[in-house]
Amino acid sequence: MTLQIHPLYNSHTGIVGSVQSCLRLLLLFVMLFFATLVSAQDDPAAESAETDVSYRLGAGDSLQIDVFNQTDLSGEYTLDGNGRFDMHLIGQIDARDLTANELEALLVSKLKPDYLLNPRISVQVQNFRPFYIIGEVNSPNSYNYVDGMTYLTAVAIAGGFTYRAKKDRVYVVRGDDPGKKELKLNISAKVQPGDIIRIAERLF
Repeated sequence: MTLQIHPLYNSHTGIVGSVQSCLRLLLLFVMLFFATLVSAQDDPAAESAETDVSYRLGAGDSLQIDVFNQTDLSGEYTLDGNGRFDMHLIGQIDARDLTANELEALLVSKLKPDYLLNPRISVQVQNFRPFYIIGEVNSPNSYNYVDGMTYLTAVAIAGGFTYRAKKDRVYVVRGDDPGKKELKLNISAKVQPGDIIRIAERLF
């Protein structure tokens, strides 16, 4: 009588080894996929980069502009009260209401081809324009904007509410609003660079 070994249990070429190998590879792939996904969600730099794509430049913003292999053009530039700055060779640049990517494209068009054959330019917001807070806070003033801050955070930076303050709402004029319309917003809403924040006095 000949002993038959089922292929499922063959230690050298059996199906079990192949199935286990496939399962291990599949598990490794799933783990790598979720690790990459979580890393992208938790990466502050990724969030910052996404913010910069849609952020519109304005007066008071400080920019780091790097022109590849051109140290005399690279450096930090601050937008004046009209949202403009001067750059060597090409003069005054109006960056107001442009995104960083749009400003990069504008600078490339200004430098190419008269000054540089194939300019490579990077624009990053170094410091956002400040916000202003007035009214019923202990230290009304202008303060540096921090990405993601709320109006409650802005109040805390300004020394907190006075005892007369209305604490559930703020009144805000956007810095880039030509009409200077005052908005009534929740205290937990997000501050935007250049905001003029007014904390009202409660009626009773």
